Amino acid sequence: MADTLTYKILRAHLAAGDLVPGSDITVRTDQILMEDATGTMAAMQFEELGLDSIRVPLAVMYVDHNVLQIDDKNMQDHTYLRTFSEKYGIRYSPAGHGISHYIHLERFSKPGDLILGADSHTSTAGAAAMFATGAGGLEVAVAMGGYGFDFPCPRVIGVELTGRLRDAVEPKDVVLDILRRYGVRGGRGAVFEFHGPGVHTLTTSGRATIANMIIETGSTTAVFPSDDETQHWLVEQGRPQDYQPLQADHGAVYDENISIDLGALGPLVAVPHSPGNVLEVAELPDTPLAQVCVGSSVNSSYDDLAVVAAALRGKTVHPRIQLTVTPGSRQILTTIIESGVYRDLMEAGARMLEPICGPCVGIGQAPLAGAPSLRTFNRNFPGRSGTAEDQVYLCSPSTAAASALAGRITDPSGRDPIHPRPAAAPDTTVHDRHITAPLPLGDRSAIVVERGPNLISPQLPPPVPDDLPVRVLICIGDDVSTGDMAPDGAIAMSVWSNIALCARFMFNRFDAGFHDRALEWGGGIIVAGDNYGQGSSREHAALIPVHLGVRAIAATSYARIHRRNLIAAGIVPLVRTADTEPEIGQTWQLHGLRTALRTGESAVTANTGHADITFTLDLTEGERAVLLAGGLLAHIRQGGRAALRQPIWV
Repeated sequence: MADTLTYKILRAHLAAGDLVPGSDITVRTDQILMEDATGTMAAMQFEELGLDSIRVPLAVMYVDHNVLQIDDKNMQDHTYLRTFSEKYGIRYSPAGHGISHYIHLERFSKPGDLILGADSHTSTAGAAAMFATGAGGLEVAVAMGGYGFDFPCPRVIGVELTGRLRDAVEPKDVVLDILRRYGVRGGRGAVFEFHGPGVHTLTTSGRATIANMIIETGSTTAVFPSDDETQHWLVEQGRPQDYQPLQADHGAVYDENISIDLGALGPLVAVPHSPGNVLEVAELPDTPLAQVCVGSSVNSSYDDLAVVAAALRGKTVHPRIQLTVTPGSRQILTTIIESGVYRDLMEAGARMLEPICGPCVGIGQAPLAGAPSLRTFNRNFPGRSGTAEDQVYLCSPSTAAASALAGRITDPSGRDPIHPRPAAAPDTTVHDRHITAPLPLGDRSAIVVERGPNLISPQLPPPVPDDLPVRVLICIGDDVSTGDMAPDGAIAMSVWSNIALCARFMFNRFDAGFHDRALEWGGGIIVAGDNYGQGSSREHAALIPVHLGVRAIAATSYARIHRRNLIAAGIVPLVRTADTEPEIGQTWQLHGLRTALRTGESAVTANTGHADITFTLDLTEGERAVLLAGGLLAHIRQGGRAALRQPIWV
């Protein structure tokens, strides 16, 4: 049997189920990635499992989001996560050391491994032939406890790359081209697997750019083969022993095939307010800028920053432009200093930021309202920048550099040749000096986990009832992101460890009265359009509705991770038809909901007092079992998923 590379890796980790697209599978995890913004909920829910140690070979906690420390809440989180990591055998990367995805690629990527992360952009590690995917904090906690990761088996889209990128065209333009084809919904339920001669022309950091941003299509992840470039990367990072060649079998059949001629691509840009709104730079009208930002969890590698520095060397950014540059890790920061890239950027007028997520999640550098901001980031959802009325465009480093000089969005094609400075040898010891190693199990018993007053465990949902009377709380449209439910920004994110406080921000952009109305009515139902819950893996977007008494959502379709987070939180994701026209305050009586879940029925009916509405229950057998148990934690406690035969890693 000729396997795709995706199925090769999944088959090697398969604990239950069959590799049939859409069916339930359970896989063993080799690695766990957590970061502080979602990590506190993941950690508190792990504690509920009652274990004395993690039961996976490797878990790393990164502090890279909530680091502004405008009051003591951020440090409460950091202290809790550090002591939690010490207690349970998790490596800990402190604030300022770097962005999780770049550090993990540098220090822990390993071809053939399966990594699950409490961050949607965990997919970055697919650049090194890993199956790397994001999930909600509870699913990550359960996997870290040795119960594996349960999810619907994905289909595989084969992406054949041919040719070679032209000057001023970069891997960011490759993934923007895929987004131009698929939009933000077309990749749902799929893995994009890259193959063909063009793959070998891309560096590991270039592949990481594509793998990071591929999930904006709604997909599960991206997978690249492990080849000579992968070996070069691992040797450069001081880890030659982690290399093994991996690729799809000859004759592997994909569920869908596309082809991209790299040499035919030009510079692209995603215009407000979606990564899927992609145009050629040359097609844009004249667009003066106020801000250009380079970096984030995508496009903050040495290669990316060296390209920008080479384009700016000896020049000065336009006087109207505020240019910021964020290196992806302390290792990258050290390398750009030693190679001269840092000085080139600084002398051109760039503001050099510390290696954290920062402006990508609205923590600092919020743009002027209504003024275009051009960024090499991965998302431009409304308000994500920290400014409610933002106008964020997404582009490659080459386009960012040309635009920073011109003061307007500019096609970098046809520029004079640039000569990026060669990288100094990376300091491969920097991570070992700053990322703490786990203590032996016997030394952890005396460690006390320090939980400050802002860290409050999320409440468990009640069991799904058979009959559910609900009032329509809010009606919202298509492509609503989890950032509208648990917003980004320094103030809102500082209370992500406290769902009751976090809940006050839900849907503020649409309806400032939503929170109080939900409490006054004792809950209700949220009605939404297509692709509800796109974007971040933040499970707060599901835990807040539980806190507010919401037991069901009715949407025309759901984003992958958020849909699973709703189920894990015990909320039923009903699928509605687009012709339903509900009104806020309307009362619905859902009949036989629990019975329908138990018997496998594919639909359930609600009476509105005027007519019946039929909702589809598009759920796998495993998902129904989780909902019937009252959420994933209750499902585990009731023995619904047996622990896999994995040792306690010491």
